[in-house]
Amino acid sequence: MPDDEGHPTVEEIELGRVLSALADPLRRRVVRELAVAPEGTARTCASFSLPVSKATVTHHFRTLREAGLIHQVDRGNSRMAGLRRADIEARFPGLLAILTAE
Repeated sequence: MPDDEGHPTVEEIELGRVLSALADPLRRRVVRELAVAPEGTARTCASFSLPVSKATVTHHFRTLREAGLIHQVDRGNSRMAGLRRADIEARFPGLLAILTAE
């Protein structure tokens, strides 16, 4: 069962949802940027400078969170997003390496 913030447990991360989330090039870009950053890196959603409206940015990050690819934490009036690297590798070994090889 996802937590109160919509983060699924490791066991609930499903391949179909992950692939659906990664089908969008902007969401792939977010995951790639987090994957090549040092372990434990968290960034604000605005720091990715996605060329879409604020509402669409919110939608993209909610999709990534609900798929289990990122973890989000509120920090004041912004949200920090970090990659769930260990959880993704546990469920789908090699997926992040494929994404960063593009």
